[in-house]
Amino acid sequence: MHPFLNDSDPGAEVNRRQFLQNGSFTTLMALAGGIPVGAAESPAPADAPSNPGGSTDYQGKSPTVKVGLVGCGLWGREILRTLSLLANAPVVALCDTYANHLKRASSVAPDARSYGDYRAFLEDPQIEAVMVATPSHRHREIVLAALDAGKHVYCEAPIATTIEDARAIARAARDRIRLNFQAGLQSRADKQIVNLANFLRLGVLGRPLKARQQFHHKTSWRRTAPDPEVARQLNWRLERAHSLGLVGELGVHPIDLANWFFLARPLSVSGFGSLVQWKDGRDVPDNIQARIEYPGGVFLSYEATVGNSFEPELGVLFGTDSAILMRDRRAWMFKEADAPLLGWEIYARRDAFYKDSGIVLGAGASKLAVQEPKPASPDVLVDEKTALQYALEAFLINSHRRTTAIQDFSAAYDAADTGALEEYLADLEKTRLPAAGWREGFESAVTVIGANEAVLQGAHLTYDPAWFELG
Repeated sequence: MHPFLNDSDPGAEVNRRQFLQNGSFTTLMALAGGIPVGAAESPAPADAPSNPGGSTDYQGKSPTVKVGLVGCGLWGREILRTLSLLANAPVVALCDTYANHLKRASSVAPDARSYGDYRAFLEDPQIEAVMVATPSHRHREIVLAALDAGKHVYCEAPIATTIEDARAIARAARDRIRLNFQAGLQSRADKQIVNLANFLRLGVLGRPLKARQQFHHKTSWRRTAPDPEVARQLNWRLERAHSLGLVGELGVHPIDLANWFFLARPLSVSGFGSLVQWKDGRDVPDNIQARIEYPGGVFLSYEATVGNSFEPELGVLFGTDSAILMRDRRAWMFKEADAPLLGWEIYARRDAFYKDSGIVLGAGASKLAVQEPKPASPDVLVDEKTALQYALEAFLINSHRRTTAIQDFSAAYDAADTGALEEYLADLEKTRLPAAGWREGFESAVTVIGANEAVLQGAHLTYDPAWFELG
């Protein structure tokens, strides 16, 4: 068996905040005039539609949900560290086939029992919810077994590396209505990004035109180990037989944002990939580009390299009325001269960007704050919570609510009446904290699986609509 380790993490080697060193980027924004897309301690502008993902209660308060983690590599340990910040998430069990990973994880969760086999791990009656942070190609067997064992499941993204495996996971999660399944697409739960999505639903872009996302960081993407066989297993991401490469393992998050923001499935993709910097035996490109087409002539350009670090992470949405720049979970709107006046932006905080002015679109700036004569420092709007913390809080709260709803239904009605139970749970969905479910996890996986195939072939690929169907 391959060791369970981190698997979709952009890497502990990657410092997501490096571009904010000395405040240089926020200073640049202040010089260019972006309007920070910022809503507030309130969820969005007063006329914003209700959050499509559910309630915006991010307090992270709920009765205890006992957690088990499968996959104790770098990202698994980051999950453990984040869980340790939450009062309602005791980690009761850890699982990994690699002893060193278990040992390191045990130092973060010293009270958790350790297992070398996920089957024995899933038999532990104390575990209520399972976090799956194994290599992507190992997700299917573990997720299906966890659902069969009656556990709520949080599965890192991409949820699978083949359409067949992704479909199997999505079907199982769909059919287990008594259980909560969440895909590890953290932005779907992130208060900052959910807030941005609310602004987009107001039509601030006008007609969408295109989007651009990028990830640049010079790193080998390679893990070291004293044993050659263990090293090979740890470096599954460098083998195309197991890995979706840069476009899938890293790009799944920004590419999912395009699916979400455009509210559409992709039509086709053109891809390019090359191996330039790291000719060390890997067969996964270290330099890629993908152009994904959506309905209505809208497209996304995604590029990534581990051969250069200039402009590490950046996203831009372009529309006929404005452009929105995204960086480090913050966003600014730049309006076109002929764009209609929306009203609320008159009172919004603005940052200057070179020769332009951008409206801050970031949650955490109250209405009073944005009306202050002297705007606060750009760093004031930095959210202390990480996207991962929002995602894990949502998973725990949604899982507990589902368990409680099932218990309430069973106490009052026939527990075997699945149809009535589905209707009962439909009301629960209205108060569900925003998070990626099985459908979002499935469609994002299909999107990047197709994009990776286009990259490897250097070809244009058309998405078959049947790929997105569960049957």
